[in-house]
Amino acid sequence: MSLTFHWFLPTYGDSRHVIGGGHGVAAGAAGAAGAAGGQRPADLGYLTQIGRAAEQLGFEGALTPTGAWCEDAWLTTAMLARETERLKFLVAFRPGFVAPTLAAQMAATFQRYAPGRLLLNVVTGGESHEQRAYGDFLGKDERYARTGEFLDIVRALWRGESVTRLGEHLQVEDARLARVPDPVPPIYFGGSSPAAGEVAARHSDVYLTWGEPPAQVAEKIAWIRALAEKEGRTVRFGIRLHVITRDTADQAWAEARRLLDGFDPAAIAAVQAGLARSESEGQRRMLALHGGSADGLEVSPNLWAGIGLVRGGAGTALVGSHGEVAERIEEYHRLGIDEFVMSGHPHVEEAYWFGEGVLPRLAATGLWTHPAGAATGAADVSAAVPFAAGVRR
Repeated sequence: MSLTFHWFLPTYGDSRHVIGGGHGVAAGAAGAAGAAGGQRPADLGYLTQIGRAAEQLGFEGALTPTGAWCEDAWLTTAMLARETERLKFLVAFRPGFVAPTLAAQMAATFQRYAPGRLLLNVVTGGESHEQRAYGDFLGKDERYARTGEFLDIVRALWRGESVTRLGEHLQVEDARLARVPDPVPPIYFGGSSPAAGEVAARHSDVYLTWGEPPAQVAEKIAWIRALAEKEGRTVRFGIRLHVITRDTADQAWAEARRLLDGFDPAAIAAVQAGLARSESEGQRRMLALHGGSADGLEVSPNLWAGIGLVRGGAGTALVGSHGEVAERIEEYHRLGIDEFVMSGHPHVEEAYWFGEGVLPRLAATGLWTHPAGAATGAADVSAAVPFAAGVRR
């Protein structure tokens, strides 16, 4: 089975610095702009550049985030579907913000007008203060219970059933779709709390974890796999990571140091204070990797926790030579990870570093095949600069 790679659409803007945001943290550049570091607005022209680059390089899809700090994922991807040919869109959305029948209908419409190109990332929402801004006043465990009810209804509608449900949080009467989606979009779902695990086991097609060290990822996989087996289901696994890959390890770590040097200490303190209030268990695990300190950020070989100093959500990056990054991907794959959702700053340039440096190496080992067939535009691995380990910082 070929590994699947997705890229990321920064619908809050892009830069040669890290753009923060997520989990209640307002988006903004984490460092002062340098000589070549201007802010790039998230307009359709720029997002189209990213999408076309990802498509050409061999990424299967692109994750589009959700929240008050970015543009709406449904509307943005619907527009970008016209600007790309093959790229799928992993649309993040929150069940508490849209009725289940409408969400099921939206998915069916998307699949009809962009055939087979919709993937759904169901985000329950870990921050009560952000949820309340949208009129959602449920507590965290209640939100997960509602997500379970939501997905029960949506999946029944996608099966073509007429649905009447009177749940604790949601109710519908004689709901039915005029046309069901074909194919039914897969559900991607993440969460590290017990309540999240129960929902993932019952409903997720792909369970997503943020980029923790391999031993912790292995524990999560075993946890979800056991829960899914109790439900009589099997679940695929994916991981969300940033990446900094270069021809040599020294070059990659120099780029990581450049990003770190651009982090304003006041911005780090403000972001960490905000994230410390997060209700998300996954966010707590991200914070534990670095403890708010800029020291000792390589928390596992080639796994750098520096991004999490200024950004909520996924806070780790694979950093190293193309060969090292490929090795770390193979390591995660041996644990059971088949899908990788990657990103890098800025997103056009980093897509090319990864697509031309790492993907050909994985293709050479038989772990990856370009979704379009021949790896059009991808660099031949034999032409790449030889692996150089360098000194890790």
